[in-house]
Amino acid sequence: MPDLTISKVAKQFGIRASALRYYEQIGVLPATYRRGGQRLYDESAVRRLAIIQRARELGFTIKETQILFADFSCGPPISERWHSLCEAKLEELAIRIEQIHEMQGMLRKMMQCRCAAFDQCGEGILQGKRRRALQLCSDS
Repeated sequence: MPDLTISKVAKQFGIRASALRYYEQIGVLPATYRRGGQRLYDESAVRRLAIIQRARELGFTIKETQILFADFSCGPPISERWHSLCEAKLEELAIRIEQIHEMQGMLRKMMQCRCAAFDQCGEGILQGKRRRALQLCSDS
């Protein structure tokens, strides 16, 4: 595969050229070489971008992606890094799933609202919060 320009790589991955420059700036993509002032990406850089894109699709943050690509001379290999990051992400997702289920329950309750005015609705919400707070205190 011949070296690709920044615009071709950006198009291939469906991202902006500025994202590629940013990835290079923060170290998740190695500095590219230039010919005639134009950034050129080799096959290795394209493979690394595939990993970055997969990480982003899986919900990893830029900071987490930086951990994945941190200096290999002083850290574990990529497979161990993936394992560690994936384990943490799965725990995070489990918490978010629980939060989503709670939100679904609250939305179902809100769908039963028959209030005629905001004050009436707001008072009902406040009473519900007060009841839950009292319940928590009595559970202790």
